[in-house]
Amino acid sequence: MRIIILGNAGSGKSTLARQLLTRQPAARLSLDEVAFQGGAQRRPLADSIADVRAFISHNAHWVIEGCYADIIEPVLPACDQLLFLNPGVDACIAHCRARPWEPEKFSSKAEQDANLNNLIDWVSAYETRLDEYGLARHRALYDAFDGQKREFNQPGEYHELNPLMHRPTGAGL
Repeated sequence: MRIIILGNAGSGKSTLARQLLTRQPAARLSLDEVAFQGGAQRRPLADSIADVRAFISHNAHWVIEGCYADIIEPVLPACDQLLFLNPGVDACIAHCRARPWEPEKFSSKAEQDANLNNLIDWVSAYETRLDEYGLARHRALYDAFDGQKREFNQPGEYHELNPLMHRPTGAGL
């Protein structure tokens, strides 16, 4: 299993990654871990990509999840499957509002809650963004990928992944 999960913040990438790992043990990497250096400043792109390549080379089975098209694009050929979570902005916002405290990102629940409005504004711009975080870049990566892939437009579809794990490339997509 070598899966990349791509989508907007709040689309369910981390939740799906955890679900997949209950079915088949593998290493997991959230691209948030390699994209930033202490706070909101992005690391040099080459450094982030090098970290992801090192992760891939040290793990036979893995799930990588994130919204960073600029990090995903150069490592995409290493994956067996690309999963694009695209449930719509309203679903992503609802997930952000319901998100439990993420201690790996925030020092307290209060700090996370104080950032919620900024996150919702950012998530809301997904369909119009032209940067590496936006729908246009995600769609371009997904459309250009020739391997096994699947787009999910409803969070309820994510449970269908178990059959996907055994489909031949391109089947039923």
